[in-house]
Amino acid sequence: MIKAMGNSIFRALRPFIILICFLAFLFIPNNIFVSAYDKFRGPGRINDETVVAEEQQSSESTYTAPNSPGVDRSELCNTDMSTFLPPPYNNISNMVCIPVWNTYLLRYHKREGNLVTFIISAVYTTGWVGIGFSKDGLMAGSSAMVGWFTKQGHARIKQYYLQGPRSSQVIADAGELDITKVPPAVVLHGPMIYLAFQAKFEKPLARQPIILAFGTRYPNHHHLSIHDDKTTILFDFSAGSASSGYINPGQMKKNHGILGIFAWSLLLPVGAIVARYLKHKDPLWYYLHAGIQFVGFLFALATVVLGQQLYTKINADIPAHRSIGIFVLTITILQILAFFLRPKKDAKIRRYWNWYHGWFGRIALFFGALNVVLGIHAGSAGIAWKICYGFLIATIMLTVIILEVLSRLRRSETTPPSSFQMNPIS
Repeated sequence: MIKAMGNSIFRALRPFIILICFLAFLFIPNNIFVSAYDKFRGPGRINDETVVAEEQQSSESTYTAPNSPGVDRSELCNTDMSTFLPPPYNNISNMVCIPVWNTYLLRYHKREGNLVTFIISAVYTTGWVGIGFSKDGLMAGSSAMVGWFTKQGHARIKQYYLQGPRSSQVIADAGELDITKVPPAVVLHGPMIYLAFQAKFEKPLARQPIILAFGTRYPNHHHLSIHDDKTTILFDFSAGSASSGYINPGQMKKNHGILGIFAWSLLLPVGAIVARYLKHKDPLWYYLHAGIQFVGFLFALATVVLGQQLYTKINADIPAHRSIGIFVLTITILQILAFFLRPKKDAKIRRYWNWYHGWFGRIALFFGALNVVLGIHAGSAGIAWKICYGFLIATIMLTVIILEVLSRLRRSETTPPSSFQMNPIS
């Protein structure tokens, strides 16, 4: 009989086992670290404000590859920019110059009031060159300055807000960089393109993830072409040093999402389903319910711990998502405590305990699932996350509906018909 019960339980949980394997195959990466090479692309409109280059060259010149060994980056830092950059960029003294990637050089000068002047240069023939300022090393949520020359030799430079990975989410004439009233400039000099701009920051600029990218095709109707190459570095503006191979917390975000989905959309709902629909398998249902919920609690706890690390490392301040996460974790802790304080079946207070345990569990499951949705939205997750999460929730809901119908049918079949007494024939 126990074997038959085990087989029935296995058949009931088989869809969830398949889902676990599916999610693990889809989401868990093949290696621990995620490359910081994000997509740096997108359309945008460029208006005709600002920037007239003082010196231009033909776009048909011979292309020098960014990795060209013939370009000495240290010597390029000695270039006298006063002869070709427009004011005020041509008379800034004591600028820090650091080779950062391929032929890219970053010059900057910090002033009082958290004002920083930037000049980014690189080998150029056609296409566009960009530098982005990111909060966490990822494209989503960063702001970028992009410059290029048109086929007619007209200079263009514009700030873009990289709202998300889709091209429609790359917005021109927007961004979080507080560009000052000093007009940005883009200039060609020799084989190099120079992007110059000045920005004001809320606090002194220190360690900052920087995105560098370029595309060799001309923007089409003010839409940027897909990048040919890109990278992310961690630049220390206090020490004037760059750390290449910057590892962003993208993997930590992914793990945070995977743990949250497993906890609030799979394990804890399955444990609740066992408690509601398998009580006729006493005491098997009780041990299954307690074991699954405890494992789900561990996943939920790990989710909050990773979320707190993200908040500390990259200041991932998402008030609603963070508050709901702490709220549901508090309820699950209370549920664990309630397990150890469970009164006996014949105790008068047992009915109130059952009411508390059941409804607080439903509240936790509802807000936990809602918080996963908020996290997917806040993290600008791809369509695969949304499809898989929607499929998982739909499967859970369909399972609950089917089991609820079967449970009601079973109760109606086992309920004895109402008896009645016939009057004796006189």
